[in-house]
Amino acid sequence: MLGQVVALAVAALVLIACAEEPVLPSADLVLLDGKVITVDATLGLQQAVAVSGYSIVAVGSTQDIRGYIGDQTQVLDLQGKTVIPGLIEGHGHFLGLGRAQQVLDLSTANSYAQVLARVGAAVDRAKPGAWIFGMGWHQDKWQDAPQPSVDGVPTNASLNALSPNNPVLLNHASGHAAFANSAALKAAGITKATTDPAGGTLVRDADGQLTGLLREKAQGLVMGAVLAEEALISPAENKAKILDQVDLAARAALSHGITSFHDAGVPFATIDLFRELAADNQLPIRLYVMAKDTPENIAANLKDYYQPFADNSFLTVRSIKQQIDGALGAHGAWLLEPYVDMPESSGLVLEAIADIQANARLALELGYQVNTHAIGTRANREVLDLYERTWAEQHASGSNLRWRIEHAQHIHADDIPRFSKLGVIASIQGVHCTSDGPWIASRLGEVRTEQTSYRWRDLLDSGARVSNGTDVPVEPINPFVSLAASHTRTMNNGEQFHPAQAMTREEALQSYTLGNAYAAFEEDVKGSISPGKLADLVVLDGDYLAVPAADIASLKALYTIVGGQIQYQAEP
Repeated sequence: MLGQVVALAVAALVLIACAEEPVLPSADLVLLDGKVITVDATLGLQQAVAVSGYSIVAVGSTQDIRGYIGDQTQVLDLQGKTVIPGLIEGHGHFLGLGRAQQVLDLSTANSYAQVLARVGAAVDRAKPGAWIFGMGWHQDKWQDAPQPSVDGVPTNASLNALSPNNPVLLNHASGHAAFANSAALKAAGITKATTDPAGGTLVRDADGQLTGLLREKAQGLVMGAVLAEEALISPAENKAKILDQVDLAARAALSHGITSFHDAGVPFATIDLFRELAADNQLPIRLYVMAKDTPENIAANLKDYYQPFADNSFLTVRSIKQQIDGALGAHGAWLLEPYVDMPESSGLVLEAIADIQANARLALELGYQVNTHAIGTRANREVLDLYERTWAEQHASGSNLRWRIEHAQHIHADDIPRFSKLGVIASIQGVHCTSDGPWIASRLGEVRTEQTSYRWRDLLDSGARVSNGTDVPVEPINPFVSLAASHTRTMNNGEQFHPAQAMTREEALQSYTLGNAYAAFEEDVKGSISPGKLADLVVLDGDYLAVPAADIASLKALYTIVGGQIQYQAEP
């Protein structure tokens, strides 16, 4: 009898213990013993994360999260490694990233001679008459100024001698200019008598001869010949080439901890391809796509492409991309005052303000976000004015619409507080500051540079929302280089570009996570390591918050996890 009583008492204690410590559901993936930078103000730093399906179910101490381990749970022992939210590329060109790996890479050329050497090697391999494409050159990053030159860019005489029969087209690093040999100009039907298109310049020497430099919209004059070249391959070959670009771009992004990518402007035909890939679960990272097409196509088709984020989406389409000016390096940025080194010009207007406003009205009617490229001081002011005018017409609130200015590089002091007041997001690219910094004063002068260029501290202190990115392939996809630039503003010459305007480490990381999520209306599902959000995570080889500032750029992704699935793992 006594034994029965004891057994009953023990059973009762077990039942009470079980009631006090309920069994937790098994997770699919658990990360233990790390330093989890949640970017969640209520959670702060934690040690472990539990994931079920594509969502985060718990964040806490290693002891807490061990309870989620079951027989089928995949466990990553972080051994003290740092975890951050999946990084979001806030402004880039997805297929451009892939294409950059299919053509000549000129981004590391530190002289025109090196450019010619790489082109020459490609000519030796090319079939007679085949086009040769390259991208990434920047004359202000060359050690020596080539001679003869116009606007700091060589004439194409050397390129003609190197490749007299193969057309050569080399895109500037900014994407806002191109350099063509005479064979390419001839294929495009461009002669000395060809007039400049609206928003573009066929650069000429003192004798009126074409130099081969095509500034801004003048690049479009060559595209007909390029498209004719591409039409020679079969539709199947062309699609295979584009699918290769998707694969190359995704691999590069994932290897750097990018789990989502804001694709800054693609035509509806490309969106159709992305839709097809998303439907077949063939998109390895999440795309937030901005539609950019002809005014006629925008007017006719925009209503049919609205696709907001839902569930575990890998494709979102709910914004349009517009472009009011060009780039500072190509003298295309629209300024309030003339260029110091080209006093006859204040830049170029690439799209008519009336057309931009018409598209903005349509976007507002259909519920689309409007994201407008503006680099120069005049461009930023005109876009702010245009947004404000459009909202006033429709009695709309800018803070709810979250319209963006892409780049927002050079802003007059009077316009900085308008971003916060109007609710306009400044979509910046930290790495542009340190990459361009050494030569900006040659365009603007020292005083204007300090007063207007990359004023992040002023924007943040005024209450403006800031998102961040690289503008890849204009700059490398590496987000840690851009995070370092955002925090240190250290240029490749070792000097800091007006460091008083720097972000803190925490602000920089937030701009790349929650800031970019907010800029895409996705802060409820992305941007922090919080229960209920998507399990988009990155494991780093170092502690982002503790490494010396100079080492932030060298951080590497060890694991990139998208929707609970390990999509990238670094080689041991």
